[in-house]
Amino acid sequence: MQHRACTRPLVLIVEDEVLLRWTVAEALEAAGFDVVEAGSAIEAISILEKRADICAVFTDIQMPGSIDGLKLAHLISFRWPPIRIIATSGQLKLRDDDLPEGGRYLQKPFPMADLTGMLGEMMGK
Repeated sequence: MQHRACTRPLVLIVEDEVLLRWTVAEALEAAGFDVVEAGSAIEAISILEKRADICAVFTDIQMPGSIDGLKLAHLISFRWPPIRIIATSGQLKLRDDDLPEGGRYLQKPFPMADLTGMLGEMMGK
């Protein structure tokens, strides 16, 4: 499935910690973004395969399962190149070349304004 150009900012949040996922979703909605949520990389891939309106993915790096957030970011970059990617972690520090080109990193804990500002900047909002 090909992704069409983003006409509205829809963000896929990929986070296995439910309370954190809900908090991020609430903050993004309050900042004017629409959100879709996934609790794992596998669930995120399933959503991406069914939807053509996702403009950005915000993913935790450390998640259970065979695909972590870093592998997910590279897969998204390969299969859906127009989608913007922001990865986050409270445990790992990434190098510039760890993420696909154009991907951004946000260290946990972070102010929600940093996330919403980064997404707005990436999407020209």
